[in-house]
Amino acid sequence: QVQLVESGGGLVQAGGSLRLSCAASGRTYNTGWFRQAPGKERESVAHISWSGDSTFYADSVKGRFTISRDNAKNTAYLQMNSLKPEDTAVYYCAALNSDYTTVRYWGQGTQVTVSS
Repeated sequence: QVQLVESGGGLVQAGGSLRLSCAASGRTYNTGWFRQAPGKERESVAHISWSGDSTFYADSVKGRFTISRDNAKNTAYLQMNSLKPEDTAVYYCAALNSDYTTVRYWGQGTQVTVSS
């Protein structure tokens, strides 16, 4: 069993930055960040391999968000810069299978609100 705990969400003005953290217990998995805005489906934002040597970004965040991990701390991060109001959502981290599609475990989510 793996538990994932997100932190770092909050309220920020457009153009600002936030860094989300995802602390995991148990074994190390590939890690993904997802988000869900009100009335919309949950979407993939970024993911990173368990070793940290492979990353993927959705087009909507490419060049603004950076995913990273520190396996010594069993923690993954999502650095979010140049935030836009459309980035407002609940952000979830997830432990992913090797296909980067199947979610093994979800975190509880953290709210990110970007004001214009």
